[in-house]
Amino acid sequence: MNPVIGLDVSKGESQVQAFLDKGKPYRKSFKVSHTIEGLDLLVKFLEEVKRETGKQPPIVLEATGHYHASLVQYLEDRGYLLIIINPLISYKAKSSSLRKVKTDAVDAYHLCELFYKEDLEPYKKRGVQLLNLRNLTRQHENITGVLIQTKLQFQAILDQVFPEYRGVFGDLYSVVSLLTLSEFPSSEDILEASVETIADKIAQLCKSRSYRWANEKAIQLKAAADRNPFEKTLYQSHILSLGMYINIILQYKEHLSKLESEIDALAKEVEEYNIIKSIPGIGEKIVATIISEIGVAFTGVNPSVFESGKFTATKNRITKRGSSRLRHALYMAVRCAIRDCRKSKTSDEIIPRNKKLREFYDKKREEGKPFKVAVIACVNKLLHWIFALLKNKTTFQDIA
Repeated sequence: MNPVIGLDVSKGESQVQAFLDKGKPYRKSFKVSHTIEGLDLLVKFLEEVKRETGKQPPIVLEATGHYHASLVQYLEDRGYLLIIINPLISYKAKSSSLRKVKTDAVDAYHLCELFYKEDLEPYKKRGVQLLNLRNLTRQHENITGVLIQTKLQFQAILDQVFPEYRGVFGDLYSVVSLLTLSEFPSSEDILEASVETIADKIAQLCKSRSYRWANEKAIQLKAAADRNPFEKTLYQSHILSLGMYINIILQYKEHLSKLESEIDALAKEVEEYNIIKSIPGIGEKIVATIISEIGVAFTGVNPSVFESGKFTATKNRITKRGSSRLRHALYMAVRCAIRDCRKSKTSDEIIPRNKKLREFYDKKREEGKPFKVAVIACVNKLLHWIFALLKNKTTFQDIA
């Protein structure tokens, strides 16, 4: 006998279906909750199937984001063989059926049938290290998105209070710039204070720079206050909002800095890090994202194809099935790789960061491909390179 268990996983519960052998379903399917009691009940059923067949059944389930995480950990700790499949595979199998029925019981049944139809590979547990890396890179992406929105709201308030403040510091969002603005949020505050008072505060906030630099910034702030079109701040609420946004931005920057340190440290411990990092144009953050996202799902950058009879569509979009984060990381890696840069700080010679990829991109453009189509072709090329390098455990050779 060749038993199998199919689990259709949803939020907080799973539908269970067992087969003793191909074409031989066992008992009626049932639901178990993702609680200790429910999972204990599932284990008892697995042992029952094992007694019936004399063989421990493998368990087939779909990858469902995070819903299956507790279930996988519980069953793995008890030594059960798991087969976690991409939803696209099971969807394709279910679509081949003439009967369009969609229930949890039917889905669990299909998963069992899929086990006998397809050559499915057992789930290989990804290390805690990689899962931590994936969580950190995704958290970094989420906080970065929120920070961008906060900066836009901050700029809208600044434009109504002290627009001339822009340009005084090289980076408006540097710590010294934000803290200085927090101390002197309006042109009135700047004009009321002396150059020495402002310079002393800036020097206190940025001890890595000279007092002369702090004094120059104080003079520039005075000039900016004189140019400011808002002589008086009519709305105190703007000052309060400005201070609130400054505090939020500083906190987000601190969180991102900690995340980046953790991501860099974790990524460098992974064997694949140096292999992928050897490809010109791929920076540390993108490497970390690629390492953590590869294998989570299909990339989804292959073009869709539509043909019917003598008709063949000429405009085919990419499928976008798979990890959107991986697609975005690869897209950004290509944009960086094909960009021109100086050969060295002391040289005026301009060369592409990745000669091979730039040649491929130029070829596609010469063929008349639009910019995005050429970039997506480069993404596919880059993805093939990455898998080849990881398979052979070799570094990239960028030879023109």
